[in-house]
Amino acid sequence: MRAKRAKTSKYIAVKESPIHSNGVFARSFIRKGTRIIEYVGEKITKRESDRRAQELYARHRKDRSCGAVYIFRLNRWHDVDGDVPYNTARLINHSCDPNCETDIIRDRIWIIATRDIKKGEEITYNYGYDLEEYEDHPCNCRTERCVGYIAEEDLWPKLKKLLANRRQKKSWKQKSKNN
Repeated sequence: MRAKRAKTSKYIAVKESPIHSNGVFARSFIRKGTRIIEYVGEKITKRESDRRAQELYARHRKDRSCGAVYIFRLNRWHDVDGDVPYNTARLINHSCDPNCETDIIRDRIWIIATRDIKKGEEITYNYGYDLEEYEDHPCNCRTERCVGYIAEEDLWPKLKKLLANRRQKKSWKQKSKNN
């Protein structure tokens, strides 16, 4: 079987990122609404997706350096496992103030610009994680809007309450320890 060639785009270049490891950057000006790159990989069933995710989480609990999950929801029956060397889009980093979003168009996952993007700017989107294990997913985007963890924006109010409660408990423990 022949190896697949890396999926790339005329709009992007892969470089070292201040957010995390490598990232994807605009090679030239990109207009709002542009389909920048397709997120590709192995199409798998939901059952297989759950199995792979659980396996990765178990490995992550033992070895904190392991942790990249590239499984992307495609539809009710299938997901795409983007953990393949030809999926350049897997290198796009999360941001709490992203310049892109994902959209599924005719069973294909696209990264689409939500605003004009300047040449040299890093391409980012919100990964949209739930809060189940939020502490395992700290955010390094360093934007003014950063909430500290990779989470779906709709969940930010709940996350902020969790963090405030955690700070309050830590403060109480500190006070009782000092008394």
